[in-house]
Amino acid sequence: MNDRIILHSDANNFFASVECIGNEKLKSKPVAVTGNPNKRNGIILAKNEIAKKLGVKTGEAIWQAKQKAKDLVCLPPHYDKYEKISLKLHEIYLDYTDFVEPLGLDECWLDITDSLHYLNKTGKEIADEIRERVKEELSLTVSVGVSFSKIFAKLGSDLKKPDATTIISKENFREIAYPLPLNSIVGIGNKLENKFIKMNVLTIGDFVKLDDDILKPLMGKTGIELKQKLKGELIEPVACYFHLAPPKSIGNGTTTIIDIQKRSEVKKVVAFLSEKVSNRLIIGKYEATTIAVTVKTADFEKYRHSKKIKPIQSYQKVLEKAMELLDSFWNYDKKVRAIRVRVSSLNKVDEFQQLSFFQDDKVKLTESVEYINRKYGKNKIYIASDGYSFINRKTEQEE
Repeated sequence: MNDRIILHSDANNFFASVECIGNEKLKSKPVAVTGNPNKRNGIILAKNEIAKKLGVKTGEAIWQAKQKAKDLVCLPPHYDKYEKISLKLHEIYLDYTDFVEPLGLDECWLDITDSLHYLNKTGKEIADEIRERVKEELSLTVSVGVSFSKIFAKLGSDLKKPDATTIISKENFREIAYPLPLNSIVGIGNKLENKFIKMNVLTIGDFVKLDDDILKPLMGKTGIELKQKLKGELIEPVACYFHLAPPKSIGNGTTTIIDIQKRSEVKKVVAFLSEKVSNRLIIGKYEATTIAVTVKTADFEKYRHSKKIKPIQSYQKVLEKAMELLDSFWNYDKKVRAIRVRVSSLNKVDEFQQLSFFQDDKVKLTESVEYINRKYGKNKIYIASDGYSFINRKTEQEE
C-alpha cells in the first residue's frame, strides 16, 4: 500500500483573525478576543499575531495583557461568525477531497492521496494552493503540515506559523520530531508532562524509547497507541466529511448577568438553554437519552447531576426533563451565576419514521428558525420569554 498524503490545515489565530476581517484599522493593531470584565469573564480567549509577539497569552487577565500591549483592542467573541467562516474553510478543503476531518472550528485534516493523480500536483503544491486560496477568498492565513500520518501532519502545521507549509516525511520524521519537547504533541498535558520530566523523559525521542511495561501504567492503551503513531507504525485514517461520527454530547451554558435564586428565574434561563439544545438536536436529527444540568453558585461552587431518560428531542421535553433533574438536587437556597444544560447518549433519528397525524410542525419550524439565525446572525429569533433578560449573550457557550 502506498503511503498516504495527509494535510493538517490550521487557521492562524482564528478567532482574533476573523474579528479583523474587513476592518483595515484592526489589522495593524494588537487585537484580543476577550470575556467582558464587567460580566465577570475578564480573560484573553484569543489574540492576533501582533498581540502574540508582544507577549499576550491566552487565559491571562485582560489587565495583565494590557501591561504588555497598551493599545490592545479587546473584542467580545462572536461564535456564530467563527462557525460561518469555519464552514467556508471546509468548502475550500472539499474542493480537493471528501476526506476532510475537522478538529475544532479552525483545524482540519485532509487526506489528498487519491486526489494527486487527477490534480497532477504534489502534496506541497496543494498545501501552498490552499494557503493562497484561504488568503485570497477569506482574508485569513493557514499553516499546513504535509505528512504520511495525522499526528505528523498536525505537528508540521504547528512548527511554522503563521502562513507556512511544513513537510514531515517518512524519511525525515525522526530527525524533525524526536528532538522536540514532549509537549509538542497532542495527548501530553501538564500533569503527564511533569511525570515524564521526573523520569527524565523530555523529548518525543525519549518517549518512543520507553518500554510498554513502563508506559502502560501511566497512560494505558492510549500511551501504547501514541508511541506506535510516533514510531510511524500506526496510521489513523482521515474520516470522510459526509460520514463524520455524531457528537458525543450537545450542551449550552451561560453565565447570568446578575445572580439569580428563585426557581422562576432559574427556569427562565433553563428554558433558554433548552431551546438551544433542542434546536441542535433537531437540526442534527438526534435524540438524547441522557440529560445533565450543571449549576455554579456565586461562591464558585459547582453542582452537576445527570440521569438516563427516554429519548427526547423537542424543546418542551428538554425543558421538562432538565427541570425535573434540577428540582431533584437543587433547593434554590443559593445564588446562581452560571447554568449549563447538556444531553448525551445521542442516537440518529430515522428520517423516515412514521409521524403522528396530530403532530405539530415543530421540526419544520425549528429548521426554518435555525436557517434564519444562521443567515442573519445568532439569536435573531428565539422563544418568547423574559428569560432573555438574564442571559449574557457574550458568555453563552455551546459544547
